[in-house]
Amino acid sequence: MIRKGGKRLAIVALTASVVVGMAAVSPAADDDGFKELFNGKDLSGWKTILAGKGDPDKTFKVEDGAIIVSGNPAGYFYTDKSFKNYVLRYDWRFKRPKGLKDDEKFGGNSGLLVHITGKHTIWPKSVEVQGENRTHANIFAIGGAKGSFKFNQAALRKVRKPVGDWNTTEVICKDGAITAKVNGTTVSSGKGNLTEGPFGFQSEGAEIHFKNIKIKTLE
Repeated sequence: MIRKGGKRLAIVALTASVVVGMAAVSPAADDDGFKELFNGKDLSGWKTILAGKGDPDKTFKVEDGAIIVSGNPAGYFYTDKSFKNYVLRYDWRFKRPKGLKDDEKFGGNSGLLVHITGKHTIWPKSVEVQGENRTHANIFAIGGAKGSFKFNQAALRKVRKPVGDWNTTEVICKDGAITAKVNGTTVSSGKGNLTEGPFGFQSEGAEIHFKNIKIKTLE
């Protein structure tokens, strides 16, 4: 025999379990359709290019589930496949210099190169989604590519986390149009004349870490 008070207690318990369950699946639902491009162990599926006689094993290392990019010499690690129309999501953080008091004075640099076209050089024809901390996700064409993009630095400053903390950047590429978000907020967008190709992450003067690199293809 179940008392009325027991019924109410059971309903409360059931409601609580449903809420907890929904909270538990929300992050996974946000990842629907995404595929991991970095296995957390090594650079399988990626290639590297460096200026001069740089040693890739010293410039690009995998530690504790993240890719550690030394920043020197200049170069990038890039996908061994070409992509067109996709959403790319990744986490990044710079190594915080000792004694840094003002994040706006930190000049750490890197970048995401999308739609790499032609020969792999330093730097190739592509569209860069800026990786520099102060202007992160500003988009511009390099190496002879063309495009027009707008950047909202004020929006970036509101959502970018302190140097040394993890941030998440999402880049949406669709038929030449590119939009970049930082921690869920759109900070730049526009359109260029390139539409497909491999993409890569730069080594450009400062130690930066990458993890959770995921892609979702679009029709």
